[in-house]
Amino acid sequence: MGRAIEIARSVRASTSPNPWVGAVIEPGGFEGATQPPGGPHAEVVALQQAGEAARGATMVVTLEPCAHHGRTPPCVDAIIDAGVARVVVGTEDPDPNVLGNGIARLREAGIEVEVGVCADEVRAQLAPYLKHRRTGRPWLVLKLAASVDGRTAAPDGSSQWITGAEARADAHRLRAESDAVIVGAGTVRADNPSLTVRHVEGRDPLRVVLGKAPADAKVHPAVELEGELDDVLDELGRRGVLQAVVEGGPTVAGAFHRAGLVDRYVIYVAPALFGGDDGRPLFTGPGAQTVGDVWRGSITSVERLGDDLKLELTGA
Repeated sequence: MGRAIEIARSVRASTSPNPWVGAVIEPGGFEGATQPPGGPHAEVVALQQAGEAARGATMVVTLEPCAHHGRTPPCVDAIIDAGVARVVVGTEDPDPNVLGNGIARLREAGIEVEVGVCADEVRAQLAPYLKHRRTGRPWLVLKLAASVDGRTAAPDGSSQWITGAEARADAHRLRAESDAVIVGAGTVRADNPSLTVRHVEGRDPLRVVLGKAPADAKVHPAVELEGELDDVLDELGRRGVLQAVVEGGPTVAGAFHRAGLVDRYVIYVAPALFGGDDGRPLFTGPGAQTVGDVWRGSITSVERLGDDLKLELTGA
């Protein structure tokens, strides 16, 4: 299962809106990863590699095999037809078209099925997909870059570049893994960002502006949305966005944070000090009034990127 998780990670930026899934067939070590939309799923790729060697073998797959016709035929049919004897599944698929049906079909065909191997790790990897299928909303990542003293820009608004090249490339990897990138109209007017993927290989996300962007802004073509943030996320979910990354300024960042809508915080911290209280903070707007009201989460990872640190946090 560890190897299947690694394989899934390798296609993280290319499969959405399908889940990024890995599969391994033993004996033989035949491997498969889900291909871009319209292509075969991980199970079928592994079966194609294995051929007749799949008969009587064990398939290990991170997500429950599908049992319905979508862009491709059901994976359970291919597994049954190949004569696989045992299937080990990381976690069930909450999609109503699949939930439990794939496992049930395999067992009805006489295939031994084990569910829940490395489930926590698989669910963490597939968190955006799982949330979307359960709630209809995207997994929301808030990306921030700041100095050690918590400033994102100088008093005059200049901010390029607080962090170094390695951190910026990593931020573009995050953008490539996301189906949408969200900024406020104020950020568009101030910085005129293009919000494309440039420093790494990957596709450009859907560009979303909260408000109206100038007609000649680099962000176009973009989706312009107004209204409550909950409604914005519902709309993006309807558009098939599994993960959205917020790259707006402190006003937009603070609004999503205070609304409790952020699933994952990614903060790049540079070894720099503005040295005063007049630089721009991570968030603007009202914060916690007492220490008892301070938001507290969990630091899930710390990584050094050149001279910078990347912190990842989730809610407690």
